[in-house]
Amino acid sequence: MKDVLRKICSPVLGMFESGEGDFDYKSSHRTILIVLGLLCFLIGSVSLVMTLMTGEAAGIIPIMVFFLMGLVCEIVGLLGSDRAVARIWKRS
Repeated sequence: MKDVLRKICSPVLGMFESGEGDFDYKSSHRTILIVLGLLCFLIGSVSLVMTLMTGEAAGIIPIMVFFLMGLVCEIVGLLGSDRAVARIWKRS
């Protein structure tokens, strides 16, 4: 199942898994990345609820930004290699 998901998400993972050389990886980086993704989804959900309550169309911008940021964090955190996690943290 993980291999199928990695193939589906390969365009996103490819940006972070490319490169050569050493990288600085700690398992806490992966944990923090997953938590950050969940927080972004939470903020996006609150923005969605507030947008629906107020009826303002301008609320779509923060919703999309936070949902996309959360999606990228979760994809890299759950499916990415150690290099991808280190690269998203800008560790080289």
